[in-house]
Amino acid sequence: MDARIDYFGNALAGKVMKYLNSAGAAVHEAIPVTTQELVKIRASQINGCGFCTDMHTKDALAAGEDQQRLNLVATWHEATVFTDAERAALALTEQGTRLADGAGGVSDEVWADAAQHYDEDQLAALISLIAVINAYNRINVINRQPAGGYQPGMFG
Repeated sequence: MDARIDYFGNALAGKVMKYLNSAGAAVHEAIPVTTQELVKIRASQINGCGFCTDMHTKDALAAGEDQQRLNLVATWHEATVFTDAERAALALTEQGTRLADGAGGVSDEVWADAAQHYDEDQLAALISLIAVINAYNRINVINRQPAGGYQPGMFG
């Protein structure tokens, strides 16, 4: 499988990625890196973005995440290896990513659960992170960016 265009080598796309990367970096200190990677992995799985699923799984491993937990992200509802705060973030990610599927957006129940575990800045970070990873997913899915070749640190 080949990408439709060399998106990462395109000058205009480089400008877009610069701004997306800046937006993603803005949330870096607000919530744990582990939670960030779980959010990115789950949204990427839902969106069918192999490139981002590969990238963020490898980044999570490089940051010290446990392989068992990564294997269970797709089935987090049934898994016992996630904290209550991580589960709240994953629920928010699912509903915030499946907007068309949910017909109602993020439920009050999911929002209230997230708000029990995260303060306002952290909630803003989660909302932003979910939006940014969904943008990355759409870029990669539309371009058919192949998965498997990413190495941690490859983009910076």
